[in-house]
Parts: sequence; C-alpha cells; structure tokens
Amino acid sequence: MIEELLNEPYWVIDFLPEQVPQGCAGQFSAVQKYYLQPSVLAGLHRRFANILLKLNCYDDFHVSASDGDQVTVNPTPESLVSRIVDHPEDLCIVLPDEQTLITLSHDDLYMTVYHPSERLLDRIGCLASAEGLFFWQPKT
Repeated sequence: MIEELLNEPYWVIDFLPEQVPQGCAGQFSAVQKYYLQPSVLAGLHRRFANILLKLNCYDDFHVSASDGDQVTVNPTPESLVSRIVDHPEDLCIVLPDEQTLITLSHDDLYMTVYHPSERLLDRIGCLASAEGLFFWQPKT
C-alpha cells in the first residue's frame, strides 16, 4: 500500500508557504542551515508531532519506520512524540480509512501527505495553520 500511495498526488506541511525558486535573491541556504540545527529542528518536529497527535484523534494511524518492518496501530501519544522529537526516525504513517500516507524524515523541514481526501485537506490545513506552518501542493 505504501508504494502505491507514494505515486499519488501529494502536499507538504512546511515552514514556508511555497517552494523557493531557483536563483532567488533571498538567503534560503542560510535559513535552511539555521532550521537544521538540532535544537531548532526539534522545535519544528514538535509542531509536526502536534499536528499528527490531533489528527490521530479523528483517524486511525498505522505507524512504521520507513523500512516498514514493524507497524504500530495508534501508538500512544508519548511513543509517537518520542519517535518524532526525542529519538527522530524516518516514519511512514498510513491512515487506512482515508487511503492516505504521511511521511516524515528525521532531517527534513517538511512532512509529505500523499493522497489526502478533501476532508483531510481541510483538516490538515487547519492544524498546520494552528502550528504556524503552511500546507501546500508543489507545482509539478
């Protein structure tokens, strides 16, 4: 199922409202380097965890490391936060009733949401906004 969902349309939850164009006059590289500092990245990942915890109030989660070996259904909030913030790892989160996949890499500044329904688009958009983040679809 994960492999199939990776080929579906996707959106990102990001600290920026859109992709920075190539050759932009701003300081994207310096800002990116700043956000990748462990203490700053942990704060961003905490916001990602907050979004996922709230989303898990509405939908079942099947969580696995990116290798997909061991799946945990609806992990405890403490366990999910630990896997995202305290001991970051690359995660795949499947919402089986929605046929949606959310991926998070331990060293990325964004989460990716594959094949969200209209209902999930609205809900995730609200949750991202509440955390001071943006939810947008990259141009293909």
